[in-house]
Amino acid sequence: MSSNDKQKLLAQIAADIKSKNVCPNLAKTATNLVIGDGNLNAKVVFIGEAPGKNEDLMGKPFVGAAGKFLDEMLGHAGLKREDVYITNIVKYRPPNNRDPLPDEKAAFWPYLVRQLQIIGPVLVVTLGRHSMEYFMPSQRISVIHGQPKRISFNEQKLVVMPLFHPAAALYNGGMRQTLIDDFMKIPIVLKKLEKE
Repeated sequence: MSSNDKQKLLAQIAADIKSKNVCPNLAKTATNLVIGDGNLNAKVVFIGEAPGKNEDLMGKPFVGAAGKFLDEMLGHAGLKREDVYITNIVKYRPPNNRDPLPDEKAAFWPYLVRQLQIIGPVLVVTLGRHSMEYFMPSQRISVIHGQPKRISFNEQKLVVMPLFHPAAALYNGGMRQTLIDDFMKIPIVLKKLEKE
């Protein structure tokens, strides 16, 4: 599928979210719908939780302090933002940056599934427990972070690698190195998967 076709299909997702009035309570307080950003042919898709204040204003995911740290970690892994695709489960900012609620994540989930089908990544990296829980409901991030797992997902096989959310490192300096170490594994995992 060409990038042009992918772009049209992703634009359709945004249009569908608006026309179906997904999470009207969130839409009412948000400035922008934040669908995602990056390379439409990316081998890696990063999935966060929900947009924050800066993301809501700019209409792009991970552009605040956590986004700067994400960029830094991509650099450690030999990647640039243009190489990857970044999105969130929930596409509108929850008021006051509260955690997304289970019904909000459930409402946006089918649209995330469509995004993954369109982009077709080799590896999905979840950032934080909210996005991990949907792919691996019974797991704990503190136990399995940085470990790629093969899962069957909507009739397709996916490799999902759960990582802590970059924001965690902003509040807890000790997490910073853990996240960098986990990020350094991404190119190694990719190489293995591409050989298969």
